[in-house]
Amino acid sequence: MDKKNALRAGALAAGTTLMMLLMSSPALALTRDDGDDPGTGLSVIETLGYYVLAPLALFAVIAGLVMALDRSKPEHRVITPGGKGKTKTKAEVAAKA
Repeated sequence: MDKKNALRAGALAAGTTLMMLLMSSPALALTRDDGDDPGTGLSVIETLGYYVLAPLALFAVIAGLVMALDRSKPEHRVITPGGKGKTKTKAEVAAKA
């Protein structure tokens, strides 16, 4: 990519970012709109419970169900290279030979 194209791409990105910032200014207004009826705020405990603990608990339940209901056979499982898989010992290799 030559300098001219890089300059053009940078100018386009900067212009787009500037326009987005200018157009989003009404979203930062402090005045209330007609029909706006906000409820009470959440406490710190409620916020942590809804946005941290509940997703973690849901993840743990789903992961636990997947592991508990796993019906795959051990010989069908994928073993990564270098992992502790079912390897033959020297005695087993020598016994087959």
